Amino acid sequence: MSSTHLVLHDPEGRLEAELPLDRELHKCLVKAVLGWTGNPGLPPADLQQIVLLLTGTARAVAADVRRAADLLPEDHAARALADVVLEEADQRLSVPLEGTARCAQGRARLVRALYERLDRLAGVAPQAVTAP
Repeated sequence: MSSTHLVLHDPEGRLEAELPLDRELHKCLVKAVLGWTGNPGLPPADLQQIVLLLTGTARAVAADVRRAADLLPEDHAARALADVVLEEADQRLSVPLEGTARCAQGRARLVRALYERLDRLAGVAPQAVTAP
């Protein structure tokens, strides 16, 4: 039986920089997850998949924020704010994943904060923003 899966090795993140995220999909997921009140009634495996998707999105948007911030002068206020947001993102992403609604909501808030920072950077350096 042959496999249809292809594993890519991209340690420099070149492919990630060139492949835009589906921002609307992620915004809808973030909105849905943040709209949960209490237990959403999803099976643990579904919650785990949502957490994994949001974690991957957070890492990819954080990389876009980093690339955009790196185009600004080191003493620029927007770069300093981006550095703070990225440091917080690194800390939050270092926490082990849990297949829980609480974890999913934490990751959703992180994705929202990263997209907000990316949008603010677009106002300062529009050529730097790669995520649609």
